[in-house]
Amino acid sequence: MSPKTKRKFLQIGSFILGFGFMGAMDGVIFHQLLQWHSVNMHTDRPGQIFSDGLFHFSVTVALVAGGIILWLAGKPSDISQGVRKLLAGFLTGAGIFNLLEGIVNHHILQIHRVKPGDPNALMYDLAFLASGLLLLIIGEAVRRRCKNT
Repeated sequence: MSPKTKRKFLQIGSFILGFGFMGAMDGVIFHQLLQWHSVNMHTDRPGQIFSDGLFHFSVTVALVAGGIILWLAGKPSDISQGVRKLLAGFLTGAGIFNLLEGIVNHHILQIHRVKPGDPNALMYDLAFLASGLLLLIIGEAVRRRCKNT
């Protein structure tokens, strides 16, 4: 595999891994540990559990796919600034997950909020979006630094 292909696999794999990891953290923290919401709150409990199951299956597929693509890329240390590129892609993927999930599910589809029923529900939703934006900004800053050095 050419060095260019390895770099591309590293970028794609780390992005998908970050996206899947943040989805898994969302599911574990907000769905299971805190039990603040399910993916689809506008259904009965079996429907909520089913929607969470589909969500968890999807992010697990992303984690596995990201891992396989990274495995195909080889050792990040064999690629110029590979560890930084891995971190940049991971953080960018995690940030994109939060932004997409927050914008689409919380605001456009309105299938759930971060903490529905709370008097400060909008603040929780905005904090969730802000965390995604922060991760994206940091990931992109790391990625740009890779290009400049």
